[in-house]
Amino acid sequence: MQLTDVQENDRPKRFEFLLFLFLTFILIPALTIGIVGAYGFAIWIFQILYTGPPAG
Repeated sequence: MQLTDVQENDRPKRFEFLLFLFLTFILIPALTIGIVGAYGFAIWIFQILYTGPPAG
């Protein structure tokens, strides 16, 4: 069974759409959460090691 020109052209478009969905709803949010979490963790460790608890 041979693919027609229309079916062959749909494959890259479908792949591109699925890649867009993956990037938009999975990869970018996961990276954002990871980066923000790592930044907060780094600040927390810095405060524990170097600045200590706040003086009151």
